[in-house]
Amino acid sequence: MSTESSTQRIGPITLAPSITRANGWTFLYSAFVSIGLLTFITIGQTYILNEHLKVPISEQGRISGDLVFWTEIVALLLFVPAGVLIDRIGRRPVFVAGLLLLAATYAFYPFATTTAELFLFRTIYAFGIVAVAGGLSTVLVDYPAERSRGKLVAVVGFLNGLGIVLINQGLGSLPKVFAGQGASGTEAGLYTHLVIAALAVISAVILAVGLKGGTPVARRERPPLKELVVSGFAAARNPRILLAYGAAFIARGDQSINATFLVLWGTTAAIAAGMDSAEAVKNGTFIFVISQLAALVWAPLLGPVIDRLNRVTALGLGMALGALGNLAVLALDDPLATYGIFFFVLLGIGQISVFLSAQSLIGQEAPEAKRGSVLGAFNIAGAIGILLITTSGGRLFDGIDPRAPFVVVGTINVLLMLASLYVRLRAPGKAAAEIEAERLRRRAPQR
Repeated sequence: MSTESSTQRIGPITLAPSITRANGWTFLYSAFVSIGLLTFITIGQTYILNEHLKVPISEQGRISGDLVFWTEIVALLLFVPAGVLIDRIGRRPVFVAGLLLLAATYAFYPFATTTAELFLFRTIYAFGIVAVAGGLSTVLVDYPAERSRGKLVAVVGFLNGLGIVLINQGLGSLPKVFAGQGASGTEAGLYTHLVIAALAVISAVILAVGLKGGTPVARRERPPLKELVVSGFAAARNPRILLAYGAAFIARGDQSINATFLVLWGTTAAIAAGMDSAEAVKNGTFIFVISQLAALVWAPLLGPVIDRLNRVTALGLGMALGALGNLAVLALDDPLATYGIFFFVLLGIGQISVFLSAQSLIGQEAPEAKRGSVLGAFNIAGAIGILLITTSGGRLFDGIDPRAPFVVVGTINVLLMLASLYVRLRAPGKAAAEIEAERLRRRAPQR
């Protein structure tokens, strides 16, 4: 059977050989649900800080930044072992375990009585986020044929945004719904978090049934364990992979800034305007959802463009759009103003552009037998970005201006746009069609 006849398609997306439509549809569901489950922590945490723990508004930026900092410290220690595990035992068991850890986090979170307990529960969340992020990003590299990589990355970006909107906006409004039915503020927070935990468990079962098991290479072809441990860092000798690591640094930082500080900015502004905690969180969530809706609409438009461009060129374009979105907030004084929607749309477009272009570049360049490990290093770069940007961002948010974290990200976007131009001139790499043809030739003797 020829390679072409053995591949399957989902709409315009051609799947890699041996990947079935069922595998593909299950992965698309995971793309929809997983990022929404990861980002809900911000909405739930904001509610708990205000309603359960009664933390003063003047301290919430610092505490939120420190919680993210702690999460990323733990994640930094785990991404390499998780990547090695993904390359050894497969993507599916690690991905499923991550969702179950998220379920445990959400089940425990509303029982916190001090901010110290939140830090403890964020440790469980850190294990979950490493497993989910590692599983999602590695499967995203595995499943498309090279000529469809940009399209699948775009669809995944669209589904990420859709999941964030529906899970965060829909389930983020549950505290108000439960309160309207007579629950106390703390009971409403508890019930909401238990609903999220149940969704994570159900999703884990779906992925356990539908994702492809094993690894893309045969057991005899797997690199030695020692080689896997160092391969992610050694791969940075490739300038395009090094550039992709830099892009991960700011892509994850950008996502975290939007998820953490958009919600917090809108919530604190609403509380200052006299709203209660539930109503304020709803308003803070709304402006975050606006940015994600913009990302949702923009992703399928950008994906086919990425497949037509050199992947380094596409990354430079993504960085330019990211810089525009983040630096534009300098002109926004009130996040609750009607005209603020324009700025949140720009933020969403910039965020998703950086994410899509970074994922497409690393997906093209990561070696097949070491994908989990290379993606582990890619995620480490992202974790460092979150760690540095959100920690400094929390203090800038409290001490200088709520817009300051976005300005920091926009400045780094500009620097990486210039780095993309340099790599494009010095080491542009091969076209997608050439890379796919080479991979198919390597597979041919195995059939």
